[in-house]
Amino acid sequence: MNVALDAWLGAVPTAVADRIRDARDVLVVSHENPDADTLGAALAMRAIVEAGAGRASLICSDVPPPLYDFLLGIHEFGTDPEAGRAYDLLVLVDCGSLDRVGPVRERHAALFERLPAVVIDHHASNGAAGPADWVDPDAAATCELVALLAANLGVPLAAGDGALATALMAGIVMDTATFAHPNATPRTLAVSAALVAAGAPLADISRWLYRTKPDVQLRLFGRVLDRLETAGGGLVVHSTLMAVDLTETGAMSAHSEGIIDLLSQSEAAEVAILFKEAGPATTRISVRTKPGGVDATVLTGLFGGGGHARAAGASLPAAVGEARALVLPQAERLAAAVRR
Repeated sequence: MNVALDAWLGAVPTAVADRIRDARDVLVVSHENPDADTLGAALAMRAIVEAGAGRASLICSDVPPPLYDFLLGIHEFGTDPEAGRAYDLLVLVDCGSLDRVGPVRERHAALFERLPAVVIDHHASNGAAGPADWVDPDAAATCELVALLAANLGVPLAAGDGALATALMAGIVMDTATFAHPNATPRTLAVSAALVAAGAPLADISRWLYRTKPDVQLRLFGRVLDRLETAGGGLVVHSTLMAVDLTETGAMSAHSEGIIDLLSQSEAAEVAILFKEAGPATTRISVRTKPGGVDATVLTGLFGGGGHARAAGASLPAAVGEARALVLPQAERLAAAVRR
């Protein structure tokens, strides 16, 4: 059974569709520290380009973690563009800013500057305003937008025996936390229904992403949860992930995915923060907030970050202790202002 998406296809900008349709050799770039949304969107973009008789390279500054091994083609991501390719289009998917592309952009600055670009993203903090940029903060996931693009261009969502639908569904499942977040709209559900009808195994994807964890990841979660602290009279809950935690548990950085969602389940806290040691003088923060309360982008924006109202992040040029001293007072101030 097919699920019609005609009512939403008009949202696809003509300039975006035209550039994708006309491109012959596309460089598709995901953000660093990739998640299911950026990876699924990139895989889907390649399928769309190939359906139009073009070809595409998949690029990510970081190798996708094992969590996403169920996605067909996931091991075909490179960390650099292929030498000698005559790329004629750059497509950035799910990159809230150019900084999120990571080191690959710095290594190939001239190429990134030369190529005409398409930006497809759903982060409210994305200020991209090029002639073929599509930034829609009302979309639950970038994969939601790419699904509409595929349908607009006449690419069957069932392409690749369901591989296209699976890649897109993975991004939506990840960014809605299996439809638990308030960002899932009627359009999100309609797109998701179309993807399931096209062969996306929704139950399996939800299990793979949210209910399947290796033992080393569970040990890592235990360490971080054991450091749980509160501030602002319980309105802020926070914890810390140190680099040594990864070494001593045998975990990878990607295994920290999901810890912040556990912290955000605090009954009383308006703001949940995970401080991640990313270097001797670098700390990344992940922030989650409750609906109707603190806008997470307001907090992370104070430190050069961004994201969504309920989920955002930032990177601070500071050691963990200093980062806590900078961030927590601001989080307490914002949480104290919430009236329910």
